[in-house]
Amino acid sequence: MTSQIDDLAARTRAFIDAHVIPVEDEFDGDVAAAGGERLRIDLQRKARAEGVFAPHAPREYGGHGLAMRERAAVFEAAGRSLFGPMALNLNAPDEGNLHLLDQVASGAQRERYLAPLARGEQRSAFAMTEPPPGAGSDPNALRTLARRDGDGWLVNGRKKFITGADGAGFLIVMARTSGEPDSPGGATMFLVPAGHPGIRVLRHVNTMDKSMLGGHCEIELADVRVGPEDVLGAVDEGFHYAQVRLGPARLTHVMRWLGAAQRAHETAVRYVSERSGFGRPLAQHGMVEHMIADNEIDLAATRSLLLTACEALDAGRAGREETSLAKVFGAEALHRVADRAVQLCGGAGVSADLPTARIAREIRPFRIYDGPSEVHRMSLARRAVRRYGVPGERAQREP
Repeated sequence: MTSQIDDLAARTRAFIDAHVIPVEDEFDGDVAAAGGERLRIDLQRKARAEGVFAPHAPREYGGHGLAMRERAAVFEAAGRSLFGPMALNLNAPDEGNLHLLDQVASGAQRERYLAPLARGEQRSAFAMTEPPPGAGSDPNALRTLARRDGDGWLVNGRKKFITGADGAGFLIVMARTSGEPDSPGGATMFLVPAGHPGIRVLRHVNTMDKSMLGGHCEIELADVRVGPEDVLGAVDEGFHYAQVRLGPARLTHVMRWLGAAQRAHETAVRYVSERSGFGRPLAQHGMVEHMIADNEIDLAATRSLLLTACEALDAGRAGREETSLAKVFGAEALHRVADRAVQLCGGAGVSADLPTARIAREIRPFRIYDGPSEVHRMSLARRAVRRYGVPGERAQREP
């Protein structure tokens, strides 16, 4: 498959350079200003024509069916533009939702939700995060409730930072079906068409990143009725299915942002190679060389951790430690790469004349999205204590 993957990655990069980057540059990475849904439909039409659409989607729905490791180079090529993942239908949250549905959905749910999502006929949202004191970094704080109503459920609650909710065709809603807030377990996933009575987009949360179609929304669910056919997986197993989704989604985030950081790095190296100061090209100054080298190190190390984690998932392992390592290091390293690129380009680096400023702006939230670095570090530390701690004390330590 190597030659085929290399070819697909090369064609993806050519498509991004020719059709997507010019639009991103014109609108400084603001997807709403660039046309929003109309832009998505147009770019996805062109991606289909070029044979680069949906590299991750099952072949039965028109995708390429790539495994995790096979996706890495292709997703990175797509991520060179902030609009690239949207153009190829591999943007968040749709890509993660597609993976979840492919793993968990029933036959009827696959046809109703997975098929149109994979073909780009509709978008989706994943509604788990809530306003304080609800679920955020700690999912056990889940407060959205689903109570039995005949053979179905009534869902009530409020969600916040729900990416893509405005304009989504359906939502995957996490609600508590047993237990109390701050207790483990007891969550269920429900598939809910966005037009269902009782669902209301209250507002767009104004965030620093501008490239996510449908925004980051606060939504209200008021007596939203769902039937037994709308339960995704099994009742009370929602947190388990969240891990099915989140591990791969963290890695595909790393892939996409690798492409953006690589583009920022290339832009900066080109800039310092062409511009002179203090008697010689900037690229020949020691301080500049140091920053270039550090970027090369951060990019290479991120790719290495990413591929290690991908191989763990492709082998059928949960890969929780590997995905946390790749996500934490990648989020922080790629932010450093983008920040150095801004610095290397000086005044031009903070302007819209170059892509560096908007890439740095868009990458920064990745240290929070899909689990803050601090939460992943806590998990990594606890695993280390279980491995290396004093044997007699292990059983008494918090898991």
